[in-house]
Amino acid sequence: MSRIAAKFGGTSCASAAQIRKVKSIVDEDPRRQVVVVSAPGKRVKTEAKVTDLLYLCAETVQIGADARGTFDVIAERFLEIERELGVDAGIASEMELFWEQLKAGVTLDFVASRGEYWNAKIVARFLDAIFIDPLKSISILSNGLVDPATYEALGAELQPGRRYLIPGFYGRGPDGQVKTFSRGGSDISGAIAARAIGAVVYENWTDVSGFLMADPRIIDSPRPMVEVTYRELRELSYMGASVLHDEATLPVREVGIPIQIKNTNEPSHPGTRIVSRLSDQEEKTTAIAGIAGKETFSMICIEKSLMNKEVGFTYRALGILQQRGLSIEHVPSSIDGLNIICDSEKLLPQADQVLKEIQTQLSPDKVTLVRELALIAIVGEGMSRTIGISARVFGALARANVNVQVINQGASEVNIIVGVAPADFKTAIAALYHEFVDSKSGQPRV
Repeated sequence: MSRIAAKFGGTSCASAAQIRKVKSIVDEDPRRQVVVVSAPGKRVKTEAKVTDLLYLCAETVQIGADARGTFDVIAERFLEIERELGVDAGIASEMELFWEQLKAGVTLDFVASRGEYWNAKIVARFLDAIFIDPLKSISILSNGLVDPATYEALGAELQPGRRYLIPGFYGRGPDGQVKTFSRGGSDISGAIAARAIGAVVYENWTDVSGFLMADPRIIDSPRPMVEVTYRELRELSYMGASVLHDEATLPVREVGIPIQIKNTNEPSHPGTRIVSRLSDQEEKTTAIAGIAGKETFSMICIEKSLMNKEVGFTYRALGILQQRGLSIEHVPSSIDGLNIICDSEKLLPQADQVLKEIQTQLSPDKVTLVRELALIAIVGEGMSRTIGISARVFGALARANVNVQVINQGASEVNIIVGVAPADFKTAIAALYHEFVDSKSGQPRV
C-alpha cells in the first residue's frame, strides 16, 4: 500500500477539539501512516503561541527572573488537552522534569522544541500511534539542513502497516543535542518524513484551504490555486506570498513527491497541490499561477555613455555593493544604463556612501537613488507558451493609470516583474488580478 505523510500545524493542534479533527482525518485514509505535529497554536487571536511562551520562559530564566507564571500557563495548556482527550501521556511528570531542567540550565533549542515534543506525546496516545523522537531519528547539520543520511535511517524505522507520530521542528545536531530548524520548521519535518517513506503525497494540514492567487489584504476573497509548480511557488514566495518556505519543500521537491495543502477545518476542500510539472489539464490553461509583491525595495540608477563598451563595468558596480554586504535583488539594464535593486532596509542606511563610491570608482554621467519602489511579480509556467501575456500586463496597468518604472523578465518567462511607486502598489495588483482572474477574457488557473 502507498503511504501518505501528514503534517498538522499549530492551529490544527490548538485544542482537544482540533485534535479530534486530526484523528478523524487520519482515520479516514489508512494510507496516512506517518503523522507530524506542531506545538499547539493560538485558540484565539489574542492568545500567545506555546513556542513563544517557551522562548519567554528561557529568556526569563536567563536574566535571573521568576519564570514560574509563564511555565504554569504552558503546563496547564497541555494538561487541559490531555485531560479533555481522556488519555494519559504522562504530561504532569514531563512538566515537572522540564521545570527542573529549565532551572538547571538547558539550551534554547531544547526549550523551544518541547511544545512539539509534548504535543506529539499526547496525540500519539490519542491516535494509538508509535512515538518517534527526532532527537534519535533526524540528524541536522551545522548549517541547519537535514543530513541526507536521515532519509534512509528514518525510512527503515517507519515500517509500513503501522501508524507513527513524530514531533516537528527539531532533530539532533552535530553535538548530539536538540537542534531546531528555522521557525515554522515543522513543515520541514513533515517533508523529511514524506521523503523517508517514499510517500505518494505529503499532506500539509493548516487553517486555510490552499494558497491564494493574490494577497487577501488587497483582493477581497481571492481565488485559491488548485495546482502550482515548485518553481512557481518559489517565485511567489520570494515576492512575499504566504506559502511554504523553500526549506520545507526541498526534501520532497528533489524526489518529485507532490505536496497537498489542506484545511483541517474543511477537509473535503481539495486545497492546493504543489507539483514538479503541471497536469495536462493545467497545461491547457493560458493564465498565471498567481500575483505577489512587496513594497520594500530601493533602486540605484547609474547612467554612463558607452557603458556597454567598458569591460567589467557591471562587475565593478556590483562589487561595491558586495563589499558592503548588500544582497542584490534585480539588475535591469539598458545599453547606457544600469539599475540595481536592493532591499530598502539594508541599502538605505549606507546609501549615501554607496553612491559616493560608485561616483568615485566608476565615474558615471549620473547616479541617482530611488528610495521607495514596489515590485510585483506575475508568475506562471505557461507564460512562455502564451502570446500576449506581456501586452495584457501593461495594458491592465495603463488602464489603471499606473506608471511602470521597472520591467524585468528572464528568458525562462516564469515571471514578469514590474516596479511601481508604492502609492500605486495595491491599485496595480488589483488591476492585474482583474485582468487575469476576474475578466471574462482571462482563464484563471483554478
